[in-house]
Amino acid sequence: MVKISGNVKRFGVRYGRKLKQIFGKIEEEQRKLHKCPFCHKVAVKRQAVGIWECRKCGKKFSGKAYTILKKKAADKEE
Repeated sequence: MVKISGNVKRFGVRYGRKLKQIFGKIEEEQRKLHKCPFCHKVAVKRQAVGIWECRKCGKKFSGKAYTILKKKAADKEE
């Protein structure tokens, strides 16, 4: 049995295991702190879809919806 953890517990038995795993990975990626392309500090947080803000230098910039940068091909396979 696969242990479902994190925020996907709120879905209970609905939607299936595979979809919840995919959603869990995406949500985890979007909520973590990212590295700022300007000051290089790990302090960037998502404000809205595609809008990111660094908590250290205060820069606001656009990026992808769930992450700042495009994933490498090797990362997609995992």
